[in-house]
Amino acid sequence: MKKKERKIFVLDTSVILYDHSAIDSFEEHDVAIPIQVLEELDTFKKGNDTINFEAREFIRHLDDIAKSDVLSEWQPLNGSSHGKFKVVAKHDLNGVDATKVFQDGKNDHQILNATLTIQRQNKDRKVILVTKDIALRLKAKSLNIISEDYLTGKVRDVYDKLFTGRTVHDDFSEEAIDALFAHGKATPEELGIETPKGNQFFILKHKKKSILAKFDPRNGTVDRVEKHSVFGIGPKNAEQALAMSALMDPEIKLVTLQGAAGTGKTLLALACALEQRRDYRQIYVTRPVVPLSNKDIGYLPGDIQSKMDPYMQPLWDNLKLIKGQFEKHDSTPKRIDEMLENEKISIAPLAYIRGRSLSNIFFIVDEAQNLTPLEIKTVISRAGEGTKIVFTGDIHQIDTPYLDTESNGLSYLIDKAKGDPLFAHITLEKGERSALANLANDLL
Repeated sequence: MKKKERKIFVLDTSVILYDHSAIDSFEEHDVAIPIQVLEELDTFKKGNDTINFEAREFIRHLDDIAKSDVLSEWQPLNGSSHGKFKVVAKHDLNGVDATKVFQDGKNDHQILNATLTIQRQNKDRKVILVTKDIALRLKAKSLNIISEDYLTGKVRDVYDKLFTGRTVHDDFSEEAIDALFAHGKATPEELGIETPKGNQFFILKHKKKSILAKFDPRNGTVDRVEKHSVFGIGPKNAEQALAMSALMDPEIKLVTLQGAAGTGKTLLALACALEQRRDYRQIYVTRPVVPLSNKDIGYLPGDIQSKMDPYMQPLWDNLKLIKGQFEKHDSTPKRIDEMLENEKISIAPLAYIRGRSLSNIFFIVDEAQNLTPLEIKTVISRAGEGTKIVFTGDIHQIDTPYLDTESNGLSYLIDKAKGDPLFAHITLEKGERSALANLANDLL
């Protein structure tokens, strides 16, 4: 049997900020860390955002696995199945110098020089620069450096394969639809539905007749889904009715809603949470803080609350819309205000939950497409008894530089959790905000 070729992977800062355990992801191959990466991580280590946490964790991990005081020499990674690692501090500039080619000595070009150095020192081995920075990958390839994205946590062919949570049958049996209307449930075999996934939804149609249904993995039956209004908000289309069914089901502890702006993701989640307010100790609504124009929130004026308001405003807007569904003499808006005052409803940045245990909470995470797979795991792992977690987002509207439709945490979660009895997902496609918003989504 031919011995597998051992490669050398050079890691960029962007990979480590995405996954602090990346150094352990290359099996028997060797890993090189340019000294400039450590310099950049040093600038990221202070702060409460996830990238600050990732930087700190990697620095600690590197310190733990270092078996020698000299990191510029190859030394073994943890585990017998892993290769070796080293820090590249000195560059061999006997050849192409990236800082001269691009006429700039910035860290990206120093990282390219570190990769070129590894190439020159290991001419018999394949050397690959791994980075989530597309521009750096292109620069590397222009210097004849093999460069790849970091693929751990990526969902391949997301446009074709990402689970939508629902299946549409356009020419379904009229008799089966009538029976489901009459009895409310049936077995998949009776309906002719093959191997449904847990909590998979169905839109069953026959000419002008249609019915909404969901496969219940606990009972093994396909149950009729009825449309209901909650807290003044009712479904405007079939997808929203299915989403509300998942949000209102106490047996489903994890829900994801994916869709373009205006499809009602956050509004439905918030309305369903309010409807179930007596079943949970607290309703916690949050979203990741993505700095405007890559500036830290520190540059914004005012106290911490003032700094956060621009990021949290969409959540307040949805709450205001729900309150606006009620007549002036109705006491419901006042009750919502009281819930905010006594923190029965809490709206805060996602960074504030680190270290918390979330027990008996209806937890809504908005803009989840801006989270990494590790961040998604961190949030879910905080869940205590009685907690329900809802992630909403649009995988085509990502605001962070090193995530895309395939590598973001929302896509990753949908792909990995599909079929689990505790999980349900719906992709919302029909915009209901306004005709103008739909025009923007469809044409621009």
